[in-house]
Amino acid sequence: MENRKEARKRAAQKAAELVAQMTIEERAAQLRYDAPAVERLGIPAYNWWNEALHGVARAGVATSFPQAIGMAASFDEELVRKAGDVVAVEGRAKYNAFSAEGDRDIYKGLTFWSPNINIFRDPRWGRGHETYGEDPYLTSRLGVAYVKGIQGEGETLKSAACAKHLAVHSGPEAVRHEFNAVASKKDMTETYLPAFKACVQEAGVEAVMGAYNRTNGVPCCGSKELIQDILRDEWGFEGHYVSDCWAIKDFHEHHMVTRTAEESAAMALKAGCDINCGVTYLHMLKALQDGLVTEEEITRAAERAFTTRYLLGLFDGSEYDKVPYEKVECEEHLEVAQQLARESVVLLKNSGILPLRADAGQTIGVIGPNADNRVALIGNYHGTSSRYITVLEGIQDKIGHNGRVLFSEGSHLYKDATEDLARKGDRISEAVIVAKHSDVVVLCLGLDETLEGEEGDTGNSYASGDKPDLRLPESQRNLMEAVLAAGTPVIVCLMAGSAIDLSLAQEKADAVLQLWYPGARGGKAVAEILFGDCSPSGKLPVTFYRTVEELPAFEDYSMKGRTYRYMENVPLYPFGYGLTYGDVAVEKAFLSGQCGDSRDVVVQAEVVNRGAVATQDVIQVYVKDSQSPYAVPNHSLCAFQRVLLLPGERKVLTIPVRGEAFSAVNEGGLRVQDADRYLLYVGTGQPDRRTQELTGRKSVEVEVRFQTVSGGAGDRH
Repeated sequence: MENRKEARKRAAQKAAELVAQMTIEERAAQLRYDAPAVERLGIPAYNWWNEALHGVARAGVATSFPQAIGMAASFDEELVRKAGDVVAVEGRAKYNAFSAEGDRDIYKGLTFWSPNINIFRDPRWGRGHETYGEDPYLTSRLGVAYVKGIQGEGETLKSAACAKHLAVHSGPEAVRHEFNAVASKKDMTETYLPAFKACVQEAGVEAVMGAYNRTNGVPCCGSKELIQDILRDEWGFEGHYVSDCWAIKDFHEHHMVTRTAEESAAMALKAGCDINCGVTYLHMLKALQDGLVTEEEITRAAERAFTTRYLLGLFDGSEYDKVPYEKVECEEHLEVAQQLARESVVLLKNSGILPLRADAGQTIGVIGPNADNRVALIGNYHGTSSRYITVLEGIQDKIGHNGRVLFSEGSHLYKDATEDLARKGDRISEAVIVAKHSDVVVLCLGLDETLEGEEGDTGNSYASGDKPDLRLPESQRNLMEAVLAAGTPVIVCLMAGSAIDLSLAQEKADAVLQLWYPGARGGKAVAEILFGDCSPSGKLPVTFYRTVEELPAFEDYSMKGRTYRYMENVPLYPFGYGLTYGDVAVEKAFLSGQCGDSRDVVVQAEVVNRGAVATQDVIQVYVKDSQSPYAVPNHSLCAFQRVLLLPGERKVLTIPVRGEAFSAVNEGGLRVQDADRYLLYVGTGQPDRRTQELTGRKSVEVEVRFQTVSGGAGDRH
């Protein structure tokens, strides 16, 4: 990071010198996302808009990773960092090739508007699958890892990442252009801002994107408090700020906080928004003429933009200029995606039916609208794969000639019938026939990006991408009931990016797997897990609630009653939960180190796999503060570590816990240390009652005591 800081100083100086040679008209034009060329200065056109949520997106062929929520389920910082590095390498390979052809179109630059580190606070939110889940600590760790992978650690940016959407943004999608998210200072510091702060201070993220909505009355892309006071002054952010697309025109068209496009452009620029994804900054020169902005403010934004371009080596060249096109979707990158797909799958129930045998000569019935659905593999914001492997294809490839695979779509994803002139439920009888002629059924249900996603970007127009409730579409509910009643053992595989009501599957199915959207070739990884080539090891990054009735109103941004840290009811499946084919337990845990006033501690955990199958698992550490009146009601994730254990193997893990875990946030948004005793829980899941019921395991408790308590003001945000 120190080398990057020095490189930034040099890049900023070069940017200032270059911008000084431009006219004010040229400077203003550079604040557009589709910045035009300045031919007299040798500056090529540059389009800032590129996407890489889970692989390079929207610019042709690229390695396809599991959707972000699936990456989160891996609880694997290093593997997520590797995914980010794949994005950077393939992004460079594509940029080099496109530039050589003179192609500088949208989605072909090196500024990736990823990751999405908003908190998935409500399961109805259609874009929740773009995030790393509901927990600020997990989101921070994975966000930092992905940013570091995308940007690299050298002086030159391998590519530029963007943390989005600052700051309080998680639906409803239908009203996002006019909505005002009201969040307390406590919730801001405790939940909504930590991941952004971590990406800025630990990963040096090069860009931050603002949200469409207002936060506490002020549009996020025009908020001096968010952009200048917190992001730049408090956290020390030095990169550029970009608006979400066409968000600035919402200031006068929907939020009604300004009257004209000129006023909106001025509000955003003066607050610190440097790049406009949209068209409102086309009015910047009129805003200048009307005295709403100054030349100095336009110049400052242009200098920040060109600082990023210099850091990317786009003018002076870099060691990345020779990354060949052959790196795109190469075998090495595909294996990283395959490993992430394996680690993302969460085993929610297993009566003992899994793993299946591939050499048993059995007949396997594969049923369901997502069994052979390519769209359900890839989520949204995706690239193009040169090959797709659905769950059906993965099972067929795995079985080969050792058995028989029967298939029925069973139902449409959401329509009453699969054929236009057919009666309601026209494929259910076929599904039942397949089930009755099979030894075991793999029932593939769920959603895809046409049912949950971004407003204006999905087929779910009635809810603008959000879910009305937690139920599967009626067509799939009817299918599941019929197949479960057929008498054949059933493995339910859910492909969805959010919590779904699986109570019937939990009650009657023999096994339940959460697949998320596993990537273009994810069906291969699913087959490997079904047939025991590897053990499932993913953990839920979100709570699976039983109903939405137990949740606050969707529009309510208070954390009360939300997520595992604040919820009062018992979930169907808890955050952090996931089974394996092994039998991993934490037998002992104790403190091995404590670092003075920082409150940093080190936990030693002795873990063992008592099972007969090698497996990875995720050891999780939660902290409980029972003294501070400001502590979260339940407990909070404060550390985690993946471990691979052979049958019967024991390991002692060293797990650091940051001192910030031993603090609380008061109502004024200040982080304070007003307790001297805490409990740490070390296990393979949460220390809650439901996790104990599902796993038969209790976490090991470790007491932490501190000699001094600081009850005064701490850090805000």
